[in-house]
Amino acid sequence: MPGPDISWQDRYLNRQTPWDSGADDPEVMAWLDSGMLSASDAPVLVPGCGSGRDLLLLASSGVPVTGIDYAPAAVSLARERLADAGLGTQIARVEQADVLSWSPPSPVGAIIECTCLCALHPDHWVRYAQQLHAWLRPGGKLLAQFEQVPRAEAADGWVVGPPYHCDINAMRALFTSDHWGWPKPPYPRGGEGGHLTVVLTALAG
Repeated sequence: MPGPDISWQDRYLNRQTPWDSGADDPEVMAWLDSGMLSASDAPVLVPGCGSGRDLLLLASSGVPVTGIDYAPAAVSLARERLADAGLGTQIARVEQADVLSWSPPSPVGAIIECTCLCALHPDHWVRYAQQLHAWLRPGGKLLAQFEQVPRAEAADGWVVGPPYHCDINAMRALFTSDHWGWPKPPYPRGGEGGHLTVVLTALAG
């Protein structure tokens, strides 16, 4: 399967990662504080985990987690970050893989989708959504931050990114109601209005 359409490897090698401030994600913290995420969901999956910010937060909170990233340099940084924190592979693992073809050993209870969907070219979105559903057990949660980055060029048909705009109508067409349970809107905005936070439930079938 094809990977991302830009060189994430080069960006991590050159530390051109302005999206990674190192600060804990407030929404992931809120999910942990509320019990929306817990050890009962283990291992929580984080596709597009980058240098492991969310992995460190979850593992430090006692939630076993597996991160997946396409770029070897990102995987190395994530593993280094976890090792420096004294967190072993029993609670935090990082795999270098293409999310469009990777599969966990068995279905899981929760997936954090914060940065992967908007980094993939929309040509790959249908396959990625199929993957997410296959990874989750029925009733499992997809904790999503759908990036809101509308582009003026879209009016002329251009597809611009990454990050790619995750329009809520496109998300409803992608994560269809026969496979996913949607909460009622309105959906809270996070990241200074940069994304919509939605928790979807995987339905059987």
